[in-house]
Order: sequence, then C-alpha cells, then structure tokens
Amino acid sequence: MRVLLDQGTPAPLRRHLGRHEVDTAFERGWSRLRNGELLDRAEEDGYQLLVTTDQNLRHQQNLVDRELAIIVLLAASWPRIQLHVDDIRAAVDQAGPGAYVEIPI
Repeated sequence: MRVLLDQGTPAPLRRHLGRHEVDTAFERGWSRLRNGELLDRAEEDGYQLLVTTDQNLRHQQNLVDRELAIIVLLAASWPRIQLHVDDIRAAVDQAGPGAYVEIPI
C-alpha cells in the first residue's frame, strides 16, 4: 500500500510500516499544501492512505467521496506514538478505501 505521512506525523513511524511504500509530504514537496489540496494530490498520485495528526481534518474537509483512507493519530509526539506502533501498524494493514480511523494515544 502507498502511504503518505502528513507534515505533523513523525517520520520515524515509517520504519514501523516496512511492508508498505511510505513517503512524507515534506519529501514530496507538499509541506505547504492545505488539507484539501493535500488530499487531492495524494489521491491523484495513487496514495491509498494518509497518516496525519490533524484532529480537525474530518471537520474541515468533506471526506464522503474520498478513496484515500485516513488514519488520525491523536498525538504528535514521537515518544508517545512509539508506544502505539503495533496499533498503528494494525490500522494501516486493515485500512480500506475511504476508511477513517482515529488512534487514541
């Protein structure tokens, strides 16, 4: 699965998603894109999943017709996220088109 880590998502998470192709918004030059633009660009480029720490995303965007699955981490701190990598990996592995999942951290 092609996975995109949003700007606020700690990049070290990618090491724990090894069986997936993982890029960051920064690497793609998409750091300054607003949420709607980022979602559009990710879908256009064939990403199947966005991992973000933006807890307001579902309130700011209409996600109804999205093919892109979205996982929201409810913390942005790598030391805290690191304690939940098994839950995150399981959510990534199970994410289907248009899914929206929040991971409590």
